[in-house]
Amino acid sequence: MAWLPDTNAWIHYLKNPGSRIRAGLERRTPDEIMTCAVVKAELLHGAQKYGVPERRTAIVIETLAPYRSLPFDDAAAEHYARIRHELEESGGRIGPHDLLIAAICLAQGCTLVTGNVAEFRRVRGLGVEDWNAE
Repeated sequence: MAWLPDTNAWIHYLKNPGSRIRAGLERRTPDEIMTCAVVKAELLHGAQKYGVPERRTAIVIETLAPYRSLPFDDAAAEHYARIRHELEESGGRIGPHDLLIAAICLAQGCTLVTGNVAEFRRVRGLGVEDWNAE
């Protein structure tokens, strides 16, 4: 099984050294944890906004280095189209970056790790876990 922590999960991990996110990562091997280009982009953007951007950027890069980064590819594009259509039809939406992350997870068979369970549960077929609630 593979898990993909979303941006909020990584932020929680970076800000809280004793967090349950850290414990969840430590219970698994780096081969079981994925990241993706969208999560990296959001974290790198955040690093630019506060404090010393060069230092924060280095921390993000070092933190994510052990994990395979999944792309938004054609398979993810097909999932994106289905998810977006279903959510629009039901009147429920999720953020554009979250939609991309969900599509990548579905395309790659990953379980999403997030504190934003309510939003992601709207995506049919997406496995969602909140390691902070464990």
